[in-house]
Amino acid sequence: MAAQFFNRIGQMGLGVALLGGVVNSALYNVEGGHRAVIFDRFTGIKEHVVGEGTHFFIPWVQRPIIFDIRSQPRNVPVITGSKDLQNVNITLRILYRPIPDELPKIYTILGQDYDERVLPSIAPEVLKAVVAQFDAGELITQREMVSQRVSQELTVRAKQFGFILDDISLTHLTFGREFTLAVEMKQVAQQEAEKARFVVEKAEQQKLASIISAEGDAEAAGLLAKSFGEAGDGLVELRRIEAAEDIAYQLSRSRGVAYLPSGQSTLLSLPSNMGQ
Repeated sequence: MAAQFFNRIGQMGLGVALLGGVVNSALYNVEGGHRAVIFDRFTGIKEHVVGEGTHFFIPWVQRPIIFDIRSQPRNVPVITGSKDLQNVNITLRILYRPIPDELPKIYTILGQDYDERVLPSIAPEVLKAVVAQFDAGELITQREMVSQRVSQELTVRAKQFGFILDDISLTHLTFGREFTLAVEMKQVAQQEAEKARFVVEKAEQQKLASIISAEGDAEAAGLLAKSFGEAGDGLVELRRIEAAEDIAYQLSRSRGVAYLPSGQSTLLSLPSNMGQ
């Protein structure tokens, strides 16, 4: 009896294990931020998109295909020409994700590597068409407008393939060597022009100062002439006496200075307290 009991338990355990293996092989998980489409060997890709969670499928007959529907970044470098035929190197940064309801169509037409097939194709096409409408200088001064135009047109093109573009930006913008040298020469010329303008303005200010100074000297001379006419030689004599007093005071403060009065041949030492 005991042997039969354990034999039955062993058979039941084996059956449960086989059943568990079959059930486990018929389960699949869809993680957060992902969706799944089912490929059926008899009917092809099913239109229903499977959401997050654990789901059943028929082994061998069906196969789940998992897609990441979260935003993903991609850089697309493009070399193109501007309206004035200047070479432009632009790098476009795109944040993209697939539209969940479009996943069966995306897999049928493009496959799981849909981004590798579509973005390198439509991004350069749109970018070249937009950049060709602007001069090289406008690409710098109107960069925001260029980015908006590219974003609008690229969003429309991507939607045709089942994409959503969350963000589009121009992260890198450079020009050819010839244009860069021309810009540098233009900047140097502008700096030289500013320097020349400063020199001219400085010369004009100096000229104006000279004119004002000359006018002041002329006015002073006129006042002196008027004073001479009114006071005669008395003003000149007064100025001479004031100058002599100032000279005598300065000489009195200097050591080793001798004073020789008029009409004498003997040197007299100048008193140290003279003028005090």
